[in-house]
Amino acid sequence: MQHDIVIRNGLVVDGTGAPGRIAHVAIDGDRITAVGADVGKGRREIAAEGRIVTPGFVDIHSHLDAQIAWDPVLTPSCWHGVTSVVIGNCGVTFAPCKPNDRQFLAEMMESVEDIPAHSIMNGLPWDWVTYGEYLGSLDRMPKGINVGGMVGHCAVRYYVMGDRSADQVDATPEEIASMCELVEEAIRAGALGFSTSRTRLHKVPDGRHVPGTWAATEEMLAIGHVLGRLGRGVFESAPRFEGDTEHYDKSRAEVAWMSELSRVTGRPVTFGISQADARPDLYRRVIEFAEAGNAQGGNVRPQTTVRGIGLLVGLSCGRTPWDNLPGWKSLRPLSLSEKLAALADPARRQALVAEADAASSWVALDKLYILDRADAAYYPRSENSLAGIAAARGQSPAAVFCELSLADGGATLFTHAFLNQRPEAVEEMIGNGTVVLGLADAGAHVGQIMDASQPTFFLRDWVRDRKLLSLEEAVRRLTSDTAQLFGLRDRGVLRAGAVADVNVIDLAGLRLPAPEYVRDFPGGAGRFVQRSAGYDCTLVNGQIFMERGEHTGAFAGRVLRTSD
Repeated sequence: MQHDIVIRNGLVVDGTGAPGRIAHVAIDGDRITAVGADVGKGRREIAAEGRIVTPGFVDIHSHLDAQIAWDPVLTPSCWHGVTSVVIGNCGVTFAPCKPNDRQFLAEMMESVEDIPAHSIMNGLPWDWVTYGEYLGSLDRMPKGINVGGMVGHCAVRYYVMGDRSADQVDATPEEIASMCELVEEAIRAGALGFSTSRTRLHKVPDGRHVPGTWAATEEMLAIGHVLGRLGRGVFESAPRFEGDTEHYDKSRAEVAWMSELSRVTGRPVTFGISQADARPDLYRRVIEFAEAGNAQGGNVRPQTTVRGIGLLVGLSCGRTPWDNLPGWKSLRPLSLSEKLAALADPARRQALVAEADAASSWVALDKLYILDRADAAYYPRSENSLAGIAAARGQSPAAVFCELSLADGGATLFTHAFLNQRPEAVEEMIGNGTVVLGLADAGAHVGQIMDASQPTFFLRDWVRDRKLLSLEEAVRRLTSDTAQLFGLRDRGVLRAGAVADVNVIDLAGLRLPAPEYVRDFPGGAGRFVQRSAGYDCTLVNGQIFMERGEHTGAFAGRVLRTSD
């Protein structure tokens, strides 16, 4: 028998947590047909000696909702072994949507997720009203990878309640019933679940909190019961853990209602957590609350990312440590070449350095860490901070910043972790099996952060270099664990009959170059991207999609839907 593709002699790490083994993987059409020592020949053979062969990675927390319309390969996720993404997180989605409401949803997405509204308005076809019609529109778009979505509370509430949906008012019983009808339509059409935002950080442009922030527990439970009655879908929340007391009573109550919703509906609930120095123990207590709820019959999975969530600072994106000062602020509207010319002018540079030396920066310079361009480490070491580099050189931080920026054409980047600030806390979270890997935020905050490289960092740092987890457990966490949480059948595993989403990876050769700032969004809007090295190839639905970081031209991605 001759197969379409045979991946030969790799270390097969199948996504279940089982020990890896040297084997061949045979693929026919979009399915894996055999995994073993003798599978026959392939019309195309991929040599995988010295490589690991894994399922494609499943990223459950992205905001690629708009980008898919103009970037069908979905960079940068495609460069990091991701073969399936979940969109519609944090309650902000583009469906359901009445035609007159499009601008509001686009501006809300920009306000919450830093995706330019003009790019959204110009890039999306907007050929839908219902969520089912939205999924149909996604079906018609070319896709390099698989995309599944949740229906968002913000869109649902705005569709039913209009402008008062963002006010601190309870929905009427009739409005709740209408929302439940919209959610049911979405789930029946294939939405992977329902998402909401309760954090005070998410606001609409006029300063009010996004629709759903102040929704009563009765509204949440009513919607949760829709998922329970249909027997499918995950409930996702951007939770409200702000303004707590030293006893964490508010956080305990926040986890309690989610645990109760999961217990009474039988549906999984997931929400984001992170560590912050301002409340250093909160993440640990939240995990304890979730585990207590699970012991009572719930299925609650906190999710976190695998490194510090960091704001990127550098001349290329126009953000410097002294943007709070008039001289430095005047650089922001300039093009990169104009900024470099300003720094290259001795008088202008001397004035900028003097201004910075005489004032305070908006960010702590001893917590602003340089990223190596060839292989970004993200390790918070004092000698790697801007303040540390300056001290070692006997210069001021501003002078060093100017020198570094001029030396490489403005490409130097620094990162400041504002969440997950302590590596030991991240280690504790990702070492806990209750916690699921998420919050990579691909497609969001495009001009501020770049965390979509989560799988590569996880395998390079926590597995290969630090050996926090076994390779088998780490791959399970990136694949079947996330796939099963969102009900994605036959994905996240390598076995006969499973969908052929596959990575062939040179683990020893994994590298993570520093992010780059590019202007490739509609209208010339800028964003950060980040490539990788070490991925020999990535297959999506049985077709070779990426080879050594380059797109092959295949568009085999599909819309992922729930099913009975």
